Amino acid sequence: MMRGGGNMQQMMKQMQKMQKKMAEEQEKLKEERIEGTAGGGMVTVVVSGHKEVIDVIIKEEVVDPEDIEMLQDLVLAATNEALSKADEVTAQRLGQHTKGLNIPGMM
Repeated sequence: MMRGGGNMQQMMKQMQKMQKKMAEEQEKLKEERIEGTAGGGMVTVVVSGHKEVIDVIIKEEVVDPEDIEMLQDLVLAATNEALSKADEVTAQRLGQHTKGLNIPGMM
């Protein structure tokens, strides 16, 4: 019976260690800068690893007052690409800390 308790204690220590590492990784993700582009680089959107839009860069030559819709589509496409990349980076960074652990509810 005692051996089971020791394993549980060891597992709890591992969990605490993993939680600490994941919290540190979350903090690093906040500083991460991820770019999404559209229109061959005419529009660039920069987001953080926490999926906050930090910057939108639009090249002058893509601005056409007669075609605002195209510009809106490019901004939308670049934003979606940046957010998708942010999801990938987050999954990759946090996933490395949960590898090998079979914990219900965790990725």
